[in-house]
Amino acid sequence: MITLLGICGALRAGSTNRLLLAEARRVFGEAEHAEGHIRMPLFDEDLEIAEGFPPEAAALHGQIVAADAIVIATPEYNKAVPGGLKNALDWVSRVPGAAWRDKPVAIMSAADGRAGGDRSQFALRLCLTPFRPRLVTGPEVMIANSRAAFDEDGRLKDERNVKVLTELMQVLRAEAER
Repeated sequence: MITLLGICGALRAGSTNRLLLAEARRVFGEAEHAEGHIRMPLFDEDLEIAEGFPPEAAALHGQIVAADAIVIATPEYNKAVPGGLKNALDWVSRVPGAAWRDKPVAIMSAADGRAGGDRSQFALRLCLTPFRPRLVTGPEVMIANSRAAFDEDGRLKDERNVKVLTELMQVLRAEAER
């Protein structure tokens, strides 16, 4: 069975990106689902030298290694990825073993703005490039006006969004099965 790891770039429990991850898991289909957590201390090499890797960073690294496919849902904070997500990427990159290398990774975003997080996706692709994952290039899933995009059950309301998300998850599954 495929293991799908979901990582939410938002720390807020009620984030629309958490809803988007839930929808991605639903349309991905049968899989073992795991969620990676990004809440960890700020990266500081002095901390690394004095105490080693935070357990949260080591745990996320292990989840990435164990995953067959990864989907990241990120909001857009001031035209970029949230600091917590970038911080987690920095910590994971310090743990020995290239966790991301050759892993199929899909990126998506939900944001309140009219572009749906397009700049955060671009920035996240740049952040991931040195780790050499197999980034799924499309279709791009950008949920604009995200606070109004989900119904009371947490499901995407717009069928076009569901269609493009389903296609992205089908491409990610195909990558994981190769």
